[in-house]
Amino acid sequence: MFYMNMNAIVAMAGMIAVLMLTRKWANNKRILMIVFSLFFLLFFSKKLCVFYTVYTLINYGGFVYLCRTAVWRKATFIFAIAANVAGVFLGVRLFVMDIFHHPLFDTIIYLGLIYNVLKVIDAYYFAYFFGKEGEVPAIDYGNYILFIPTFTSGPILKFRDFMADTKQPYRVDSALFEASVKRIILGMFKKMVVVTWMTGIFNEVLKQDLHTHQSLFLMVWFYAIIYFDFSGYSDIAIGFGRLMGYTVPENFKKPLLSPSMTQFWRNWHATLGDFFRDHIFMFFSRKAPSRWVASMLSVVIMVSIGIWHGFTWLYLFYGLYHGIILAVENLLKLTTVNKKKVSKTYFYMRCLITQALVTFSVIIYSSNYETVFRIYKGLFHFA
Repeated sequence: MFYMNMNAIVAMAGMIAVLMLTRKWANNKRILMIVFSLFFLLFFSKKLCVFYTVYTLINYGGFVYLCRTAVWRKATFIFAIAANVAGVFLGVRLFVMDIFHHPLFDTIIYLGLIYNVLKVIDAYYFAYFFGKEGEVPAIDYGNYILFIPTFTSGPILKFRDFMADTKQPYRVDSALFEASVKRIILGMFKKMVVVTWMTGIFNEVLKQDLHTHQSLFLMVWFYAIIYFDFSGYSDIAIGFGRLMGYTVPENFKKPLLSPSMTQFWRNWHATLGDFFRDHIFMFFSRKAPSRWVASMLSVVIMVSIGIWHGFTWLYLFYGLYHGIILAVENLLKLTTVNKKKVSKTYFYMRCLITQALVTFSVIIYSSNYETVFRIYKGLFHFA
């Protein structure tokens, strides 16, 4: 959302200029970034700023307590995560679905909250496993939660990596500056030009009576729209994040060249897949799991990712669909393909099959029952 607002773009560019001018100040990015984040949110929405200030302080208190306490550590850990998931994550989804209403809340309050809850959970994991050694100052915790470049839609930052960057002085050389600016321009071109043009064509075709070839076209076309839209956002976030002195992880790693669904989810929205894999496997399977256990956990992870996108039957089936495919790949030992050890024909055939499986389900991201069912129904309209 921020990247579609020119005032927000100018504000972030101005912050980068200030960081560059104060680079000799050892703590410039730690102190200036928290000030920038709070004022940015304040000017965007006073209610949003107040909400996130309170939310961050409450969770920082829980984070510090978990780092220091030796009593009921696991219970505290589980309660902290459950409170965030139940009180915030579920609240957001129910509010968006018009099931939950309260005069104190409105849509703007929930801006970015789905992603920020995941960051809060990652910080609690760090506190639980590292104890006192994992404690960090409030200013660094605040910068982690309120980091503007990734605030609304990721990529999802890992607590450990962000804190490592915090300890490093602000360094942006000419090569990094050039690469980051080019990345931002590319991302904006994807979102403002490519996605706008492609969405117009999608809507025009959707108005027609759908036959097999039109439904197939819409499924492939919508897949491309989703890719350019989200990868474009990630490009912009990565570019601005690195110009502010923090390494924002890659979110798309050539997903079209994934020879299995397992590798696809390591390359498509990679930080989200990594989050669920790391935290669910870490909690439920400390040791190397058996193939059957890993397969069942794959289903749990994908259902979680599906529900994370929305509490609807469509997203539930989406998660089950991908989870079952991942489980089958695991059981049949088809999770990876070494490109150097197989023929090009076999490798690219596997990539094609993977993309076909993804294309069949990606239309669910439209979140519109009527659109999804019309397109699936059109597949069987051969005349």
